[in-house]
Amino acid sequence: VRALGGLAFNRLRMVFVFVLLGAATLALGSWRTLDGADLLGLAASGLFGVLIGDSLLFRGLQVMGPRRNAVVYATAAPIAALLSWVVLDEGLGPMGLLGLLLCTAGVMIAVSRGRPGADADEMERLDGRLLWGIAFAFGAAFCQAVGTILAKPAMAAGVDPVAASFVRIAVACAGLLVPGLLPGVKGGLFAGATPRLLAHVAFNAMLGMGIGSTLVMVALADGNPAIVATLSSMTPVMILPILWAHTGRRPPLGGWIGAAVAVAGIALIFNR
Repeated sequence: VRALGGLAFNRLRMVFVFVLLGAATLALGSWRTLDGADLLGLAASGLFGVLIGDSLLFRGLQVMGPRRNAVVYATAAPIAALLSWVVLDEGLGPMGLLGLLLCTAGVMIAVSRGRPGADADEMERLDGRLLWGIAFAFGAAFCQAVGTILAKPAMAAGVDPVAASFVRIAVACAGLLVPGLLPGVKGGLFAGATPRLLAHVAFNAMLGMGIGSTLVMVALADGNPAIVATLSSMTPVMILPILWAHTGRRPPLGGWIGAAVAVAGIALIFNR
């Protein structure tokens, strides 16, 4: 992200995943499950949850690094719970709400206490004002929650998850690609991208959006949007052992305590 810039990274990633999901949708014939109302809702979901939300998320990542970005972005779960209750009248009940709050708190603890001296690392250095980074990440969390709520009716109606993901990605891809190709815009789609960077972006697109976004749509078909958003926010906890393997530094006790709190929250949600 820092090599290409948040917007350029997201634009290039969307092109990769657009081709991937487009081919899958055509091959599977899943586009037949879409109708006009579904298209409208999924397009709006793609606009808020993917185009605006991801652009803000990666801008926050560029400014303040992955750790602080993830702490703020974890607020997507309680925001989705509030919107689900207000808009869809889908509440979690006392135990479910407690579980959601524990998950969110656990993620924040795991990330904020998960890397000693992380501010000294290149990945965690500030590249701008911290306040702007926080604003970007919180805006991304809000947009992600809105996108989840907007996609729920279409998924409950039986739209194929691959087709649903393709519609959302297509809207985001168009919104990101067209401005970058306008006359007078410097660079271009692949500006500053080396073969190694392209490989990284392609893999990120396939795993994070191609597979990840589709699985979120699968979960939304029968699941409460608040629960889906909560489980999706567990990424920072799952990152702990990956960072350990990548950096060779074991996360401190606070990171594992946060992970345990988050898992306890999940247990409450599924046993409420």
